[in-house]
Amino acid sequence: MLTIGEYSRPQSLDEAYALCQKKNNVVLGGMLWLKMQHRRVGTAIDLCDLGLDRIEETADAYRIGAMVPLRALETHAGLAALTQGAMAEAVRHIVGVQFRNCATVGGSVWGRFGFSDVLTLLLALDARVVLHRAGEMPLADFAALPRNTRDILTQIILPKTGGRTVYLSQRNISTDFPVLTCALSERNGAYTCVIGARPMPAAVFADEKGVLAQGITEDSARAFAEDIAARAVLGGNMRASGDYRRAICKVLVRRAAMALSKEG
Repeated sequence: MLTIGEYSRPQSLDEAYALCQKKNNVVLGGMLWLKMQHRRVGTAIDLCDLGLDRIEETADAYRIGAMVPLRALETHAGLAALTQGAMAEAVRHIVGVQFRNCATVGGSVWGRFGFSDVLTLLLALDARVVLHRAGEMPLADFAALPRNTRDILTQIILPKTGGRTVYLSQRNISTDFPVLTCALSERNGAYTCVIGARPMPAAVFADEKGVLAQGITEDSARAFAEDIAARAVLGGNMRASGDYRRAICKVLVRRAAMALSKEG
């Protein structure tokens, strides 16, 4: 059971930041995973009055507020075009529409959950995050920060860099946590593969051997998949063993590569 001592709706980011410096205080986000914890919270910090629930388009990027619900990512026409439908594919299996109307992108990113579809895709898209105090940084750098970092995530920035993106996942049932997730992107001839639900947080892999550099064929896609599966650290849990995940990894990466070739 989650027990909350006080509830606060700060009217500025400075106020929210000051509140979250106390160890026993917590930012609510969508409060969907948080409410499943067994802990006592001093002050629950609700960011709903800070204007962080909008997706803004600029000339070179989409800026996604931390309080934007996952459902908005799923239905946004601009993000669909930018990612060739990968954004909707990455979130459509997350529980159900009612859940995705409440779950926030900020909560999904800040949690750095091992099962996160959202984190997997955003890493492949070279996303950046904006923290109130620490400022802007690559999502990969943020994901490596200590879990006890106390700051306010305000925005996720998706650059309009062009290229192609594919997202795939394996689930035992459609709305369950993923057994494994895979995002593959191509930007200016460089390929980035992200493997998530390992069941550890998502990891980023470049095509270091240049397997796909001369084009994607059945053979090069298979060789690339073998290389990624060999390099990825994959563990076991109640959903799958590490060996099963490695076998699935080869399949998902190969399929993603072939799908990417069709987009091109």
